[in-house]
Formats: sequence, structure tokens, C-alpha cells
Amino acid sequence: MIDRLIERIQELQAPVVAGLDPNLQFVPDSLKEKAYKEYGETLEGAAEAVWEFNKAIIDSIADIVPAVKPQIAMYEQFGIPGMVVFDRTVRYCKEKGLSVIGDIKRGDIGSTSEAYARGHIGKVQVGNSTLRAFDEDFITVNPYMGTDCVEPFLKVAKEDGKGLFVLIKTSNPSSGEFQDRLIDGRPLFEHVAEKVNKWGEGLNGKYGYGPVGAVVGATYPQQAAAIRKLIPNAYILVPGYGAQGATAKDILPNFNSDGLGAIVNSSRGIIAAYRNKAYSSYGPDHFAEAARASALDMIADIRSALKDRS
Repeated sequence: MIDRLIERIQELQAPVVAGLDPNLQFVPDSLKEKAYKEYGETLEGAAEAVWEFNKAIIDSIADIVPAVKPQIAMYEQFGIPGMVVFDRTVRYCKEKGLSVIGDIKRGDIGSTSEAYARGHIGKVQVGNSTLRAFDEDFITVNPYMGTDCVEPFLKVAKEDGKGLFVLIKTSNPSSGEFQDRLIDGRPLFEHVAEKVNKWGEGLNGKYGYGPVGAVVGATYPQQAAAIRKLIPNAYILVPGYGAQGATAKDILPNFNSDGLGAIVNSSRGIIAAYRNKAYSSYGPDHFAEAARASALDMIADIRSALKDRS
């Protein structure tokens, strides 16, 4: 799966993933009004509005970005109707040829982790049938309960040819409260990075990268440089670009000298671009066109930064 993602990144020259995190406040009023007219101001109505919003954005960017990252909490908040839309979104993205990174940040004791893994990237046995549930290509994993919480995800990922992005250094302002604490004279995130490197040993694909990747926030470029050295064969998912304040220059330490090794996420910077002054001329009714314009600008920005570095 990582080889397929890399090939699409190279084909499009776009190491970019669009985060499908559809807060209702991002959904234009026209879509909400239409959904509420049919379903009422209900969970079903909210979910329908989100689906129409997602579908339009996916249609507008599927030919220019290699991957999307739906954040499951944005769907869970609408209960069962929201989860149905999560499933529809994943399936529709895959129909469009997009790699799907399920941003689920799960991690628990063995049997629970395995159930999460089978539900999102694996298969589940139902009588004599072997079935897939959500079927993302990659998922994000929280490793902070230790190796035995991660191993079930590794097992299922290997069985099904899928991939993981393990949290190492996150982009939020208070991440350092725990992740930067010194243990044996080194920050905790470095210890986690060494584990990620170990978990991925012997699994490299044809481009030299394995299915066990990492999440490293763009808002911490100095730490990213240290992490990159510890995980030379891990692909890095980089949140924090744009709306969270990181620039194209900030994301560079996550890339290897081959120009590969990282894929940069933007969520509201793309899907809610029409609310940004730079793209406000599109207006709410052309939100999908604004999303495409923002994605193209992001791609050009990162291409330029990578070119200047080389």
C-alpha cells in the first residue's frame, strides 16, 4: 500500500493529503438547508449535509492529490448516521483512486486493538464469510500504551497489505507536556521514534519505505529533523501546515534527500478555503472550486520549497 501511495505522489508531484474534517460550520448554508428540508434538523440531516459537502470536495481534488484523511471524530459526533457517511466517504474516495488514511488514533490492550485494526484495515469473520468493514488503506495509531497495543495493528496491517502512521510528535501546542519529557536524558518522542523504526524493520517496499509510518507535526521542525534521522525508512504524515501556522519551509525536515518520505496534511485550509480571505471571491456556493484552488496553491508551495532545498 505504501508503494502505491508513493507512486501516486510521484505521478502528481504532490506530497499532499487533504483532511476531510467536515465540521458543520464549514458546510455552506445552502447544503444544510437542503438536507434539513428533507431530513429535518436531525442527525440524519447533518450527516446528509456532510456527505454532499464531502462528495463535492472529493470530486474537485481527486485528480490533483494522492490521498485524503477523514478524521473519524467529525463523523462520530453525528452518531450512526455520521458513521454511515464516514463509510460512504471512504468508499467513494477509493472509487476515485484516492488512498485513504483513516485518522482514528486508536490504541488499546491487545484484543481491543485487534478489533479496531480489523474494523478499519482488516477483515472480520462472520460465520463462513470474511468481510471488510471500513477498509481504509492506512490508519493513525496511538502507541502510548506500549508495544502490546501496537502489535495487533502491525499484525493486521501485514496480513492485509495496509499501513500505519504512529503518533510520535503531534502538532498541538501542548504536545510537549508528555512527548518532550526527558527519559534517560532524551525526549520521550525519540524513544517512540526508535520503536517505530524497530516495528518497521524488514518490511520495506520497492522504494525503500515500509508500511509503518509516523505522525510528526509540521509545527516542530527542529524535533522533526531529529526524528527523521531515527526513522529513515518510515513515511511521515505531517499535520500542521497552513491553518495551524506551519509553512512549507517548516515541513522540509520530514523529507529525505530523495524528495520522498513525507506527505503533508491540510484539513480546513483546503475544505474550508472559501472562508479564507485569499479564496473568498469563490463564495460559499463554489466551495469545492475554492478547495481545489487552495490545494493547487499548497502543492505549488511545497514543490517550490523542495526544489529550493535541492
